[in-house]
Amino acid sequence: MAAVFLVTLFEYSPLFYISVVSLCFVVTAAMVLGWFGFDVPVILRSSDETASVLPTPEKQMVRMTNPFILEMGSGPASVADGVSLAPCCLVPCVLSCFWGCEVSALQSALQAHQRRPQLITPTSLQEELRYYHYHSFYIDSADREERRTQIPADQGIADFGPLPRERYPLVAVLTLAEPEATGIVASLTVIHVPDDKYSLSARVLFQYLLTSHGNMFELKVRRILDQANYCRYSTLMINFQKLCSLTERWN
Repeated sequence: MAAVFLVTLFEYSPLFYISVVSLCFVVTAAMVLGWFGFDVPVILRSSDETASVLPTPEKQMVRMTNPFILEMGSGPASVADGVSLAPCCLVPCVLSCFWGCEVSALQSALQAHQRRPQLITPTSLQEELRYYHYHSFYIDSADREERRTQIPADQGIADFGPLPRERYPLVAVLTLAEPEATGIVASLTVIHVPDDKYSLSARVLFQYLLTSHGNMFELKVRRILDQANYCRYSTLMINFQKLCSLTERWN
């Protein structure tokens, strides 16, 4: 079929025939040279190749300072006797402790922050979370003293039920005493506290940094939980983007 077309084209116009054959030869030669790494004129490149050689815009790296550190304190820890926390802040902040915080309420609050970023304050957290008891401390930038928090005995709470659980024993949140509209605005730590139904030693389960732009970064916990216990602890799991560096993020 192609041969008949070429013969017909030659009989119609030999000059046009020679031009078509020459053009096909040049295009084929350019494609072969391009495959072997030789540079060819842009006009002979396909649209896909042209798009691939365009420079990719670089993302600017922004350095951010994490003003919050919260670790487990010394001394015994249990739901009945309470737990000690060791906060360390670069600026004055507030440590808010939510005992018996509902997992679903916490997850909803964090998802809402991602969709609609807003300043995080102890008051806003009290309005969004559902919990048994609230306790707060003012932490100065030079303060390194441990804080002891516990559920009042008159509430009669000795445990948070069998596994899987719908409440975290303790959620500790560090927020700025004077909220700012930029940077890292809160540190949220979910802590397991042993009780009569689950005697696993006190430890940090999750720890997140929240920014004013609605981003959430998970800090890696040093002590790794047994995988089976980790998955059975609650009915809902909170998964967010992990933080590779505590002071850097990509915009």
